[in-house]
Amino acid sequence: MRIAISSEGMDLTSKVDPRFGRAKYFIIYDTETKEMEVVGNEQNFQAAQGAGVQSAQNVARLDVQVVISGNLGPKAFMTLSAAGIKAALWADGTVSQAIELIESGQLKPTDGANVRGHWM
Repeated sequence: MRIAISSEGMDLTSKVDPRFGRAKYFIIYDTETKEMEVVGNEQNFQAAQGAGVQSAQNVARLDVQVVISGNLGPKAFMTLSAAGIKAALWADGTVSQAIELIESGQLKPTDGANVRGHWM
């Protein structure tokens, strides 16, 4: 399974970024191969609007099955869902802790957004 985790930094010890659309980075982790890659999110970090949807579209192109982030707006959540990507909400520690939680089944996918959209 490939996971995209919103991250404040570029390694597994980085804090999970509570923002999805405006996260600095996404760490893509493959639970089978244990490989990771870092994807910058500069184009959306300072976006005037639409950062959540654009980030969701970019993540969908990375062939991930799950996204972990602290917050997801309704448009980002719908974009991920339309791409068949599940989302789990958590930002209480590091990227490696998030991976452990999802692998152990302690972190479950959510059934909806947890914040209101900015432009709704």
